[in-house]
Amino acid sequence: MARKPIIAIDGPSGVGKTTASKAVAAQLGFTYIDTGAMYRAVGLLATRRGLPPEQTPELVSLLSDLDLRFERTNGAQRVIANGEDVSAAIREHAASAAASAFSRIPAVRTAMVAQQRKMGAAGAVVMEGRDIGSNVFPDAELKVFLTATPEVKAKRRYEELRARGEDVDYEKILQDQNLRDEADSNRSLNPLIQTEDARVLDTSDLDADQVVQTIVSWAREIMASAEKTS
Repeated sequence: MARKPIIAIDGPSGVGKTTASKAVAAQLGFTYIDTGAMYRAVGLLATRRGLPPEQTPELVSLLSDLDLRFERTNGAQRVIANGEDVSAAIREHAASAAASAFSRIPAVRTAMVAQQRKMGAAGAVVMEGRDIGSNVFPDAELKVFLTATPEVKAKRRYEELRARGEDVDYEKILQDQNLRDEADSNRSLNPLIQTEDARVLDTSDLDADQVVQTIVSWAREIMASAEKTS
C-alpha cells in the first residue's frame, strides 16, 4: 500500500487556509496540523513575558521549554501550550501581529520547523502555513497555494473577529494584513512564496465547500495514481 500523502496548503492570511485544511483533513481521515497556530502561540507567550521580537537568550529559553500540542476535545482541535489551552487567545488580532513579528526570527523558525517535520513525517497529514511546500516539506505529494484579493481577505478577517465580539475596524485590518503579507513575502528566512509545482486556487469567489472539494479531488487523484504504481 502506498504511503498516504502530505498535503501542504500555503498562502497569506485571510484566504481560508484554516477552514479548508480542517475540512480536507476530516474528509480524508488525515491529521490536521495548524502551523500558524504554533507561531501564534510563540508570539502570545513571548509578548506575555514582555520579550521584544528579537533573538534573545530569554526567547531561546522559551522555545527550548515550550511544550506545544494539538488535542481534540468534543470534536474540536485545541492548541495547548505548556499545559494551557490558548486556542482562543492566539486568534485575537494582537496575536496575529505578534506571530508575524516573531516568525521572522531564525531561532523561532528553526524550532517550529523541526516540530512540524516530526509531526508530518509519516504522511496522511494536512499542514497549512506560509512555507510548508517551499521549506518544511518541499517533497510534499500535494502542494496547494491559496490566494484571494486583499479586500476579500480583510472582509473575512473582519467578520471573523466581529463574530467573536471584538471591536475592530475594517480599514485597520486591511492595512495590517497588507503589511503582514508584505513582511511574510519579503523576510529573508523562508518567505511566503508560491512554488512552481504548487496548484494555485483563488478563493475570492469560491465558498468554503468549493475550496475543500477541489483540494480533496486533487488529493484523491494523487492517491489513486500512487496506488496504481505501488
